[in-house]
Amino acid sequence: MQISNEIRAVEAHACGEPGRVIVSGVNDVPGATMYDKMVHLRTHADGLRLRMLREPRGYPAANCNVILPSSHPEADAGFVIMEQVEYPGMSGTNTICVVTVLLETGMLQMREPTTNLALETPAGLIRVSAQCRNGKVVAVSFLNVPAFATHIDADIEVPTLGTVTVDVAYGGMFYVITDARRFGLRLTPDEGRDIVRIGEMVKAATREQLPIAHPLQPGFDGVTIAQLSGPPLAEEADWRNAVVVSTGQLDWGRPATWTGALDRSPCGTGTSAKMATLNARGRLPLNHDFRHAGILGTVFTGCLLAETTVGPYNAVLPSITGRAWITGFTTYTFDPTDPFPEGFTVGDIW
Repeated sequence: MQISNEIRAVEAHACGEPGRVIVSGVNDVPGATMYDKMVHLRTHADGLRLRMLREPRGYPAANCNVILPSSHPEADAGFVIMEQVEYPGMSGTNTICVVTVLLETGMLQMREPTTNLALETPAGLIRVSAQCRNGKVVAVSFLNVPAFATHIDADIEVPTLGTVTVDVAYGGMFYVITDARRFGLRLTPDEGRDIVRIGEMVKAATREQLPIAHPLQPGFDGVTIAQLSGPPLAEEADWRNAVVVSTGQLDWGRPATWTGALDRSPCGTGTSAKMATLNARGRLPLNHDFRHAGILGTVFTGCLLAETTVGPYNAVLPSITGRAWITGFTTYTFDPTDPFPEGFTVGDIW
């Protein structure tokens, strides 16, 4: 593989969450599958992720995607997702951004009123239906990978917070989900600092006390993301959430602590995980719309379409519908004399 000194990207956001899409400058990556390509990038070319997501080109809540050719016989394209501390197997907001970029830039042919696609992600093949009008993608629906709950109402011990009751579920990533009302939170933007602090503490304790691995996909293990959940603030949603994404680990001569940032969207994989826990409780049947609001009040609509199993777990097949908007077209360059070839982080915002 070769990474050019000039990378072209399309900037987009899905209901508030940024999802940069690299469209040129990275030729094909070795590997038979997107999972293999993800592992190659993580092992041999992680500098690309660092350059694109750290300052001066990125910031704590940034995400990035690399569109790559797929060898899957049913896939129209593939992509690898890059976040601040990991390469997720799947991401709903990034999928919605990628689909919007592929169609609105003409990389794949748009068919109005509906364009059906299949995209290969590291977590597997994703079926997509995009509603299109006047050359714009006005809604993206995708059938996610199977979601399943591994723990319901489990108690963990969190330093300074005490006993916290949590659920753990997989929706493309492993989530720990806890009730925001336990901490007196309504999940509004002004509470962001407290949400991030609590979410990172709960996540760290869950990783230690409730180890978990995907039974069918080696390499996807451990809770990597936290979700605080609560009732909606308005009638347009059935439930509300704030997802905390880790941005790094700080250790400046003090005990190391994880830092995080809020997902600005309702979160597609987080909505899938939440629906799996509701279904496990008997509170969300199949074929019922579930409107999930994020920290900005934007809404994704989820629906459970079928039941299945994943190893020993009862699972469900979730669909997610949302929308993305293109915000710009950027050419990124890399000067070999730059003292920060892989970017940097500073403790004022990271």
